[in-house]
This record gives sequence, structure tokens and C-alpha cells, in this order.
Amino acid sequence: MTPSAIPALAPPPPHRTDPALARLWALHPKVIDLSLERIERLLGALDNPERSLPPVVHVAGTNGKGSTIAFLRGFLEAAGYRVHVYTSPHLVRFNERIRLAGDLISDAVLYDVISECEAANKGLPITFFEITTAAAMLAFARAPADVILLETGLGGRLDATNVVDKPLLTVITSVSRDHTQFLGETLTEIAGEKAGILKYGVPAVIGPQPSDAASAIARRAGELNVSMARFGAEWSAKPRPGGMRYQSGADIRDLPKPGLAGPHQVYNAATAVASLAHLPFTVGTESIRAGLANVEWPARLQRLTKGPLVETVARLAGAGAELWLDGGHNPAAGEVMRDAARDWHDMPLRVVFGMLNTKDGLGFLRPLASEVEALRAVAIPGEAASLTAEEAAQMARTAGHRAEAAPSVEAAVAALAAGGGPVRILICGSLYLAGHIAAENG
Repeated sequence: MTPSAIPALAPPPPHRTDPALARLWALHPKVIDLSLERIERLLGALDNPERSLPPVVHVAGTNGKGSTIAFLRGFLEAAGYRVHVYTSPHLVRFNERIRLAGDLISDAVLYDVISECEAANKGLPITFFEITTAAAMLAFARAPADVILLETGLGGRLDATNVVDKPLLTVITSVSRDHTQFLGETLTEIAGEKAGILKYGVPAVIGPQPSDAASAIARRAGELNVSMARFGAEWSAKPRPGGMRYQSGADIRDLPKPGLAGPHQVYNAATAVASLAHLPFTVGTESIRAGLANVEWPARLQRLTKGPLVETVARLAGAGAELWLDGGHNPAAGEVMRDAARDWHDMPLRVVFGMLNTKDGLGFLRPLASEVEALRAVAIPGEAASLTAEEAAQMARTAGHRAEAAPSVEAAVAALAAGGGPVRILICGSLYLAGHIAAENG
């Protein structure tokens, strides 16, 4: 079958909650409008469920916060604790954003809390993220759990999740340049926004940081009497053959390799390990080992093993070929993927690339140029803010890639797999693109 004859992926079937979620998008003309006023008003109308939550671990950062939460969830659940989780965005279904004591929120419960929030809001302006965060707070307040792992959506200081006055712990993962139109142009400004989740007297675990970001976080922590556990100071981590070593003072642990791919996951996993020391839970080394082995966090250097795209790669390139997926979309993510690619010496790496026009595509692509044999650029299906395939291809060529435009993801994958022989194909550049792929191939 020629690349142009590869069938398009079918859209996922609708779910009961889809019409209700669609209505919420129309409540505010802007997708992002950072403020706490609207969600505080709505939570007040709902009798403030955020004041009746299980203990909260609040996590901010540019890269790694979702993976860190995934590791921390794995450790705690392996030790027998009930864990609620709030993350964003979702890949395929909105339900992925809310976990209640280990399980994705059901359509029935999600429909009920969305409907309740919609009624209490009375049609007033509020962003989609704000009203769905309020719905998550309702669900969390009504379901027993030992802890909530709460991820910020964007920033920290004015993020809708920052309505929790007294979390158990705050965590700030690696900060880099992203969302500069909302958070500021410099690392100092961006880190200052992320540090907005710090609360007076509440301990904070700080992952690896550039010096400017570390200084901004430390300055805010000093103002709030926050005790910090910082990478490179109070704790450290490094890869070792077959695994990783974590150290905090006299506590030295040789642990297995994290179950998520890429050398950067050692530091995300270690940030989660460092967090355990500040929680009132007993989590032994065996639970940490189990969590490292069983961790799940889709579209973060995830190898795909089923679906029509995998079948296309196997048919055209042979059974030994591989298809991978990653949703990273900023310069730091490009560096992470470059570092991972340097460990892939057994097969040539070829890339399918698509990105929103609001992102720093050149900054993402430049680190990868030395590791990628060929690139096919695509438009992200269904995304009005996507670069066109030709715009993305020209951007890739400017960044030093051998790049051509492709009419679809299916055609791009087929073109890169054509000719046989072992090859590793990575689809990357956007969580929106990753969600489209995961719907049929996850």
C-alpha cells in the first residue's frame, strides 16, 4: 500500500459527558485567562469543597510534573494508600484528568459534578479549566482518600488549582521557557509564577533548576518561611548501570531504572522519592521499587505496540522496527529527546513532527537535528492553531533537519518506514498530536 493510500484514523466515539463538556468551552471567550476570582466565586457557590479535601501535594513546573506525579502515585499506591490525582491536559478522554482512589472518574460521577458546577455558575464567564477544576474539587471532597496529587495547569500563582490554602507539600519540577505570553519572557519571571504555589510554612521539594529559576524560587521561599529540599543540595540523584542512585544525607538508595523511558526520568523519579520524606506516610523501598517498575504516563517517550500505525511500520520496515510517541513541545523537551536519542544507537531515528503555532518550534527542533536521519512534518488534525505541514517542514529545515511536508500522520509514518530495514520512528511536538495518535494507537 502506498503512503497516500493509508486510511485515515477514525475519530473516537462520543461519550455521555461530551455535550456537557462542550458547553463549558463557551462560557469564556478566552481559553486561558489567568485569575483566581472566577473559580473562587464558583467554589463559594458550591460551599467551598476545596476546604474539605484530603491532604494535598501541589505540583508545579514546566517539564516533568506529570511524570513526577505518576511516580509518586505509583509509590503511594504500592504501599497501599488511596490516591486522588488531578492532571492536565488529557490525551483521549477528559476522564484521564481525574483519578478517584486509583480509578479514572466514571462518566456518571463526572457528569454529575460537571452539571452541578454548571448550575452553580449560572452562565457567568469562567474558563474551561477553571470550571472543570471546580468539578474535580467536588469529586475529590466526596470520595475518601489518603492524599491528592494536584498538578497545576499553567503557571502557579494564578492557576485555578492554587485555591488550596494549606497543602501538605508543594513540589516544583524543572522550570524552563514555555507559555511566555502568560508567564513572562525570562526564567526569573516564569519561576516566580511557578513559585506562587508555595505557602507559608509548608515544606517544598525542588527538582533540578537553572540558576535563575532556582534563585527566584529561593527568594519566594525565604519570604514565606518555606523549608526547601533542593536537588543538588538536600538531595541528589544520578543514573547508574541498570538503575539509579538517590541520596539525601545518609540515606543512599540504589534503585532500579524508572519504568518511563529517557535519562531525564531518573530526576523526575528522584523528585518523587524526595517528596516521600515530607509526607506522613510509610513507604518502604520495596514500594518504591514497585512504583518505579509499574509507573504509567502515556505519550512521554512511550513505545506504541498496537494499532494501525504500528502495523504500517511493521509491514513496511519489518518486525524489528519501533514506533514511539512523545508530547513534549518546548526547547527543554527537545533537549530531553536528544539525550534519549543518544542512547538509541541500534537503529536510525526518523521523526514525524507537528506543533502549535504558539510554541517555540525552532527551540524544540534544534537540539534534535544531530540525532535525526529524516523528518516528515504534518499539521495536527483538528487544531486550528497548528502549523501547516509546510510551515512545520520549513521550520524543521531552518533548524537543520532533512525535512519534507506530509499530508497526514499516516502518510508521514509510511514514508519514513518505507524501504525496509530496522528503523525507530518518533512522533512528537505536541500533546494535541499525541492525543490524536493515542486515540487509535495508545
